[in-house]
Amino acid sequence: MKTLVWVEHDGKAVKDATLSAVTAAAKLGEVHLLVAGQGVDGVAAEAAVIAGVGKVHVADDAAYAHGLAENVAPLVAGLMATHDAFVAPATTTAKNIAPRVAALLDVMQVSDILSVEGADSFTRPIYAGNAIATVKTSDKKLVLTVRTTAFDKASPTGGTGSVEKVASTGDAGLSSFAGAEIAKLERPELTSAKVIVSGGRALQSSENFKTLIEPLADKLGAAVGASRAAVDAGYVPNDYQVGQTGKIVAPEVYIAIGISGAIQHLAGMKDSKTIIAINKDEDAPIFQVADIGLVGDLYKIVPELTDKL
Repeated sequence: MKTLVWVEHDGKAVKDATLSAVTAAAKLGEVHLLVAGQGVDGVAAEAAVIAGVGKVHVADDAAYAHGLAENVAPLVAGLMATHDAFVAPATTTAKNIAPRVAALLDVMQVSDILSVEGADSFTRPIYAGNAIATVKTSDKKLVLTVRTTAFDKASPTGGTGSVEKVASTGDAGLSSFAGAEIAKLERPELTSAKVIVSGGRALQSSENFKTLIEPLADKLGAAVGASRAAVDAGYVPNDYQVGQTGKIVAPEVYIAIGISGAIQHLAGMKDSKTIIAINKDEDAPIFQVADIGLVGDLYKIVPELTDKL
């Protein structure tokens, strides 16, 4: 079986999410990558040395410069004539592309897979991760998105893949790029951070996030996250949100401060290796998944913790 993996990149380098998708794809068979963009020869060269990669298809065209799904999907659908499966990390961009590919191929998409059980069988979370379903498909062509926290990252070096140019399908004329406001973070990005410090509604204000959460995160070299309640209240930007409707993370250490542990939040972080919870409510659901729990006032505990680090 030949698999085609969507390479998530920023135009300069391959993103970590791709490495997890490669690991998943390798369980199905021969791994080919697709790098689409403008001026992406450097990305293609980096992708070619990922361990386990046999070939890198490169589509270099202005139509793919911003990863518009309406332009990329026909490209992928065309390449699927010589591939058996399309695999993409479950990122914002890829989740926009994959359903369109499935529609063009007239097949079912299997979303957010956690494991590969066979050539046509996969597991995926349902009910906000409270149950795991095994899905078997009879489609001849597979379209899969991968929960990146469920698979180890392939080694970014050691591969000897060949690079092959592919013809562009051009601009579909259905959408256009208007602009982007990209946040510049001094701290690690949430989905790749080894340590995350997250705050909830109990922080009460954006100022408290700055004076309590951020100093602790800086001491630990950690990323800053938040619950949906904190984001909805306007304490922090949307890209800080961890949870079912935010980012799915699985760091080495996840510190939940003033977060009660609603199901939708737990769905985004319960695969973390070590979970530390600080909450004044000893019956808060977060303590059911926490490895270490501190019951007390976060306004006293967090400054003390930060000072002692």
